[in-house]
Amino acid sequence: MSNKQDFFKTEDWWSVWLGLFIFLLSLGSLAGLDLLGWAITPKVWTEFTKSIAPASKAYAALNPIVSIILTYLAVLGILMVGAKSLGYDLKKFIYGFTVIFWLTYACTIIGHYAVIAAQTPAEMEKFGLTWSLKLTGEAGLILALLVGLFIGNFMPKFSASLKEAARPEWFIKTAIVIMGVGLGVKSAEQLGLATSMMFRGLCAIVEAYLIYWALVYLLARKYFKFSREWSAPLASGISICGVSASIATGGAIRARPIVPIMVSSLVVIFAVFELIILPFVATEFLSNEPLVAGAWMGLAVKTDGAAVASGQIAESLIYARNAAQGMNYEPGWVVGTATTVKIFIDIFIGIWAFILAIIWTTKINPIEGEKAKAREIWDRFPKFVIGYFVTFLIMLIIGLNWPEIKSELKISASESDVFRKLFFALTFFSIGLASNFKKLWEEGIGKLMLVYIIALFGFIIWIGLIISWIFFQGVMPPLIQ
Repeated sequence: MSNKQDFFKTEDWWSVWLGLFIFLLSLGSLAGLDLLGWAITPKVWTEFTKSIAPASKAYAALNPIVSIILTYLAVLGILMVGAKSLGYDLKKFIYGFTVIFWLTYACTIIGHYAVIAAQTPAEMEKFGLTWSLKLTGEAGLILALLVGLFIGNFMPKFSASLKEAARPEWFIKTAIVIMGVGLGVKSAEQLGLATSMMFRGLCAIVEAYLIYWALVYLLARKYFKFSREWSAPLASGISICGVSASIATGGAIRARPIVPIMVSSLVVIFAVFELIILPFVATEFLSNEPLVAGAWMGLAVKTDGAAVASGQIAESLIYARNAAQGMNYEPGWVVGTATTVKIFIDIFIGIWAFILAIIWTTKINPIEGEKAKAREIWDRFPKFVIGYFVTFLIMLIIGLNWPEIKSELKISASESDVFRKLFFALTFFSIGLASNFKKLWEEGIGKLMLVYIIALFGFIIWIGLIISWIFFQGVMPPLIQ
């Protein structure tokens, strides 16, 4: 059994604790207590003074400036508890997070400007507009990414000063734990669709594992002559789930630390490009198959943050296009599909790493007296997945057994979602900040990049699209009643 201290010594576990803490506060709505309604939320705006407001009408009298300061202090406070336990430099963390938070939220507000974000004719009429870019408020995420990229690549000293608080994996894992709240409520309302989505997602990722990994490994070994030490983490990073998979695989086969680090850097770089391009491609060609688009994002984009965020952007764009034609789908199903597919992929990382550990320790690189242990599945298992399923299952069970409190459950989901979106935005900014293209190129990442380009654009994206179409074609999100 793991040491008890392990539960408080990894970002993975702290994403669970932070997500569950916010979830528990959201449950106050079931007892008539509005414990999160004070949190700030962005609004589509033309007048800057109306660009932000408290999440709940119960706090309508609260000054938005006070609301955003309270939100900043609350998120900083809970993150500091984790940061202290993880051994981070608290002074640097406080400074870095403060800068990241305010720059990120500035991007979020700009992204909600009506000319950018207004999507339906009714919304444009409300703001007196004859046209808009119709990018929805998710444009703020792209802007946060671009600002982070600019700082990370052209302001190295400033970027380095923020490094202690730039934690994209921590932020996105916390967001995914919180996401289980809303998905659980939606699934209780549409149980048949949710069950179908999960089953199809499981089938899709099993096929992806069996096809993707073998092809990338073969490409790296046979045609680029990489050693097994490089080929295995590269195959996992490109074909499965990016950073987590490459690190888990590197550990399982006892690769040198530089190997998964280089692969992880590649994953982040290409995730940025996929994030910017694929949602718009999906909108152009899959607007009539929203869940196919969501599954495609989950299978094709290779980090948790970028995959889920891609699903969110694709949902916003596809829903906006359909809304203009009078088709208004319930929100959350496209990003929910992307997340479900990605979650199943994450679950299998631990199993896959264990299988590779057995192969490497018994066949490829055996060391006398050492054997692969079953607990390696647990060691490699992404712990935030536990938090996601806890929040999901609790809300699903409550929703199925007590449908009379559906309105209170929706309040809980809505107010917790404010924090989910905030952690999403922080993820985008941090991914950009961590993507120093020049430094990685100087370290000799070019050959690895060529393998990634051939694999990603040669077959992974297209196989992912085919698998998504096979399993999700014709499965539609429910219309808003």
